[in-house]
Amino acid sequence: MHSGLDRLAAGFNESVKGKRVALICNHTSIDRFGKHAVEVIQGVPGASISLLMGPEHGIWSTHQDMEAVDSENGSLDPVFGLPVASLYGDNVDTLTPDAALLKDIDLLVFDVQDIGTRYYTYAATLAFAMETASAAGVPVLVLDRPNPIGRNVEGPLLRPGFESFVGIEPGLPIRHGMTLGELGRWYGARRAPNCDVTILECDTNGMPTWIPPSPNMPTVDTAYVYPGMCLLEGTTLSEGRGTTAPFILFGAPGIDPIELCRCLMSYDCPGLDFVPRIFRPEFGKHAGELCGGAYIRVFDRTAIRAVDLGVYVLAAVKQVAPSALQWREEAYEFVKDVPAIDLLWGSTELRETIDNDLNISNLIKSSWSEAASFKP
Repeated sequence: MHSGLDRLAAGFNESVKGKRVALICNHTSIDRFGKHAVEVIQGVPGASISLLMGPEHGIWSTHQDMEAVDSENGSLDPVFGLPVASLYGDNVDTLTPDAALLKDIDLLVFDVQDIGTRYYTYAATLAFAMETASAAGVPVLVLDRPNPIGRNVEGPLLRPGFESFVGIEPGLPIRHGMTLGELGRWYGARRAPNCDVTILECDTNGMPTWIPPSPNMPTVDTAYVYPGMCLLEGTTLSEGRGTTAPFILFGAPGIDPIELCRCLMSYDCPGLDFVPRIFRPEFGKHAGELCGGAYIRVFDRTAIRAVDLGVYVLAAVKQVAPSALQWREEAYEFVKDVPAIDLLWGSTELRETIDNDLNISNLIKSSWSEAASFKP
């Protein structure tokens, strides 16, 4: 399997030759031999890199979720010695590259591994960068990479009024089934239609070599459950941050893990099962506290319906320990006036279904219908 960077390294580099490049990258920006995109681009005749820009978590993925990476601004990268700019600071304006960053730049290159879920913010960084590049008249080259969780589509479409950094454009389902380059093209048609963008395509068959793309995405199994388990970020439940199994391990103080797993096993959750656990997060929600919960064992990744799983988890906790399930009230990805769970689901429907003890089967069937209607 070859990525766009692999193809660039193999000689498909006409768009880069002789260009002054700004590169949006992180630690996943390597070819199949472990060579970083910086090295590959610097090896193209006449090409030079003037600036590195890092998405959320930073260029070397050293920062946790929603942690500002202001420390990179104006510094030099410790490995390559190139100027660095952060695209994830302490306010919403930092998410979009300043036009001044593209002064004297001939080409903006993007090479970051995505995981196929609307919440994951790297594609939003690409979309915002395309808008800036379009306004500046700078062409964009996306070095595409395979979607590690495949082509399946799941979940409801994002509604207007619920846009945020975890869902910047209405009409996109939670699990979109596209590569990052394809998603960039989808965003570009809606947000930067005049952007001069080239996608250096990747192979889309088979499983790419796994590199954990962010601090709390350690395994492929994590990526497969993430489209549903990320919904816990909109609650007071621990999604497993501060443990060695984020999004696979979850719970909160006051939950009976045996009762929780019994309830979860009564739902239709193909491809996985649940093991009762008591755990203590080292950081994040309920840090230092004993939490009752469950560990997800994955048996068949291709059978998992992750969005359904997330709904079932919330419903099960509401049933066995209702006081443990509260909705997050703090600002989420710089949005203060819309509950985080609504931003993640893309509407009020999930929250209202859980709060009012409505039939979750109807909600799930509706999400299936919306996913089936999506035409990328």
